[in-house]
Amino acid sequence: MSPMVFTLGQLAERLGGSLRGEAATPIDGLATLQEAGPGQLSFLANPQYRKYLAETRAAAVLLTAADADAYDGAALVVESPYRAYAELSHLFDRTPRPVPGVHPTAVIAADAWVDASASIGAYAVIEAGARIEANVTLGAHCVIGARSRIGEGGWLAPRVTLYHDVTIGRRVVIQSGAVIGGEGFGFANEKGVWQKIAQIGGVSIGDDVEIGANTTIDRGALADTVIGNGVKLDNQIMIAHNVQIGDHTAMAACVGISGSTKIGRHCMLAGGVGLVGHIELCDNVFVTGMTMVTRSISEPGAYSSGTAMQPAAEWRKSAARIRQLDDMAKRLQQVEKRLAAVTSEGDVSSDA
Repeated sequence: MSPMVFTLGQLAERLGGSLRGEAATPIDGLATLQEAGPGQLSFLANPQYRKYLAETRAAAVLLTAADADAYDGAALVVESPYRAYAELSHLFDRTPRPVPGVHPTAVIAADAWVDASASIGAYAVIEAGARIEANVTLGAHCVIGARSRIGEGGWLAPRVTLYHDVTIGRRVVIQSGAVIGGEGFGFANEKGVWQKIAQIGGVSIGDDVEIGANTTIDRGALADTVIGNGVKLDNQIMIAHNVQIGDHTAMAACVGISGSTKIGRHCMLAGGVGLVGHIELCDNVFVTGMTMVTRSISEPGAYSSGTAMQPAAEWRKSAARIRQLDDMAKRLQQVEKRLAAVTSEGDVSSDA
């Protein structure tokens, strides 16, 4: 049987789940409930997709026990269908497997160290003093700057750039176009003229981190910019100099973090969130999409800013009222003062 085909029985055994159906049923792929066909396994993780369960053509579905009791088809019953889907996805991953060795067009400095098990792609550049550990993959046109280090099992897609003095932990995944260790935006203004500040820190990235396409992480001005273990960064994120991100924090696309901000562990920043510089977020903070964080957050929980979508005509009315808030607040203060004065006069009359 092809390595890309498994039986339901094999998948149930791998997941430690219970099977409701024929163990010999072959599975050759994964798909959504709407798109799955015979031979494919699907999953139900979001209740709003339960309506598609009765119509799915999937050979079997990953379900919780409660959902499986209401489903007539074959099912793999697990505690968390989404987590089970995530685990099984690696069985059907078609990403090409790297072959150890150095492409003849790669350029490697004489004092760089590259483990024999590493795979170095076409036109990659590894500069002086850099170190590439075991089972690292560098895609075509990657650049690894002087004295930078990539830990065991790292995988860099084509066209990733690491500047000098970048340290990356084990099993780190970096997608195409990411730039790690570029200069932070540091300038001193002297009589209207900007004076450049040398960025002499580096970047330190922990183990099991994933960095999306075209994401940029600036080097520190003095100390390193630090990304903790297990951090997950989506595409097109901007992380400025001397930012610190705690372990297992995740960020969606287009987040922007200003310099010297510190983010705790197990935080989640949704798409388009912006953080000003020199603030701190404690552990277990969730910031909803397009929120602008302008001050430190010291209590775990969910935080939002901005206004939700409305029909354009209603939004224009709301925007007009927002512009009137300052005037309304002043008028309200005047009314409160007059009421206080009237009440005070009434109290005096009563005493008399």
